[in-house]
Amino acid sequence: MKRIRKAVFPVAGLGTRFLPATKAIPKEMLPVVDRPVIQHVVDEAREAGIEHFIFVTGRNKGVIEDHFDKQFELEATLERRGKTAELELLSSDLPGAGQTSFTRQQEPLGLGHAVWCARELVGDEPFALLLPDMLHHGPRGCLAGMMEVHRETGGNVISVYEVPRDQVSQYGIVGVGESRGKSFRITSMVEKPKPADAPSNYMISGRYILQPDIFALLEKQTVGAGGEIQLTDSMLALLQTQPFFGYRFEGRIFDCGSKIGFLAANVAYALARDDIAPAFRNELKALLG
Repeated sequence: MKRIRKAVFPVAGLGTRFLPATKAIPKEMLPVVDRPVIQHVVDEAREAGIEHFIFVTGRNKGVIEDHFDKQFELEATLERRGKTAELELLSSDLPGAGQTSFTRQQEPLGLGHAVWCARELVGDEPFALLLPDMLHHGPRGCLAGMMEVHRETGGNVISVYEVPRDQVSQYGIVGVGESRGKSFRITSMVEKPKPADAPSNYMISGRYILQPDIFALLEKQTVGAGGEIQLTDSMLALLQTQPFFGYRFEGRIFDCGSKIGFLAANVAYALARDDIAPAFRNELKALLG
């Protein structure tokens, strides 16, 4: 079984729900406390042992590439001013030489197309896929738990999260088969079903471990819902020949593509920080009266 070394991050979206803030700043660079959203997701991948970070970008996303590069002027200024803690923080966040790759999704043709754009960089090996909008906050990184499941089961692994039955029409939902330790066999996948038709109340939460066979299916995939190439359609085709397993994430998920999810993420991540939580909690109490 090949080890998961590479992770793909689709970061080409326009972020229209956050205009005008995202007119000049990519939505992935909006800060949750003092770290960009994309940095939190890369941290999760690094914790899980990922060695190569592949970003599928679009126009006006060059600042993401700059973020994961050295900034000589800034570092020289910090060194001159004796800001050693800040220098160490920047150094610890910086991927090693050759550990990042960037490829361009030239047209907004959907998540499936974005994943297909990374095919040459991924090559013939299984890979992780992390959607930056979805922050998984918990005592353990989501992808690290998925890696553990993959070592036991092989195949493909999808992170899932239990939602109220009346909310299933907002998400991709999986069918639940037999349990396999910390996971279960996925029997079906349905995009935004009606509550009465949903096979379960487990939503697909934006974290995947996929076999490279998905690329050949995406290449042939016709346009689906919304005029886009849907990843779910190709995963359903792959499900006919390969097993998929669901990993139940134990924690909280924040959809940072929405204003409420983004604001809630800032509160949750701030309260988890020993250095600012006490003062921040007092401010919240004052605001809430």
